[in-house]
Amino acid sequence: MTNLDTELEAARRTIHTDGYPMSIGELTNLYRDGELVISPPFQRLFRWDDSQKSRLIESILIGIPLPSIFVVQDEGGKWELVDGLQRVSTLLQLQGLLDANEFPPLELSATKYLPSLEGAVWDSDSRPSLTSAQRLDIKRAKIDLKIVQRGSDPKTKFDLFQRLNSFGSKLSNQEIRNAQLVGVNPTFVAWLSELANRESFVSLLRLPDADKAKKYDEELALRFLFLHTKSNEEIFAIRNFQDELEEFSADLAQSFSDDVKDQLGASFAETFDRLQSADEDILRRWDAQKEKFTGGFLNTSFEALAIALGYLLREGTPSRSDLRDAAIEFWNEPEMIKKFATGKSTEARLRLMVPKGREILSS
Repeated sequence: MTNLDTELEAARRTIHTDGYPMSIGELTNLYRDGELVISPPFQRLFRWDDSQKSRLIESILIGIPLPSIFVVQDEGGKWELVDGLQRVSTLLQLQGLLDANEFPPLELSATKYLPSLEGAVWDSDSRPSLTSAQRLDIKRAKIDLKIVQRGSDPKTKFDLFQRLNSFGSKLSNQEIRNAQLVGVNPTFVAWLSELANRESFVSLLRLPDADKAKKYDEELALRFLFLHTKSNEEIFAIRNFQDELEEFSADLAQSFSDDVKDQLGASFAETFDRLQSADEDILRRWDAQKEKFTGGFLNTSFEALAIALGYLLREGTPSRSDLRDAAIEFWNEPEMIKKFATGKSTEARLRLMVPKGREILSS
């Protein structure tokens, strides 16, 4: 048996799947009966506009096959949706089955082949609506269901669904990651969101609303957790940052406990509280002419200051109390302007900024 054969055999043993076609009516009934679960972190990712939703309904009505959806079976036998959110949520919203306060029943818009869909709703006596026959056509349309059965390894499921959601997806890395981590440990996902909402962290980052909508603040919180425990040698050993961040997040979610929560939470809180106390603009670039930190949030400052300080605090290594002066010193390094040049990969930037920050912040 070759090495590849051995690897294939081991990988296949970690995940167990089944699949069969199911009507949209059957899928709807499962949701109505609480046997198909769409977790809140998934619902927040429901971002199709009305024209996209209407094109899906058009496809069903004219007989275009739909791509497969993926669910994972929990220990109680229920199915949790992990891939196919936009399609399933559109079908549920059309039928008025989602929270009406957040997702009012869908009003369809005109499409390429069915312009008369304009203004139509699922069923109404007072508004244009689909006919009984058209509603039955939708309910009877088949969709292929792929089921990851209970007993599959959670980390393998995480990796599988991360890949599924990455293909052609316009979601951010963290949006995809959060949705998949729900299947490993929803408590961890909620805690990560709490970290990202800590007052000092929010104040230091002051990210644009567009970045926050894509959960970039949560990705930065996760980056801190990942990087602040690593030695300089381990920082230099990072070869694919996003892949290793995925692996770390799945491992942490799987092993998450109160002790881990308390330890990491304390490191996070002390690091960002101290930085905010020093200067709420400290994660920006120092402008020597204006004698102040200017511009927007920078990953460079985050890595050189927050990651470095977090590491020193965790290791019990004495660190400087004059953090503002230390940040200015960092930006006044003779080689800093050259090293700050854009175009560096995340891995290359980390190898420069993290060790330099630790060197400067050490007292």
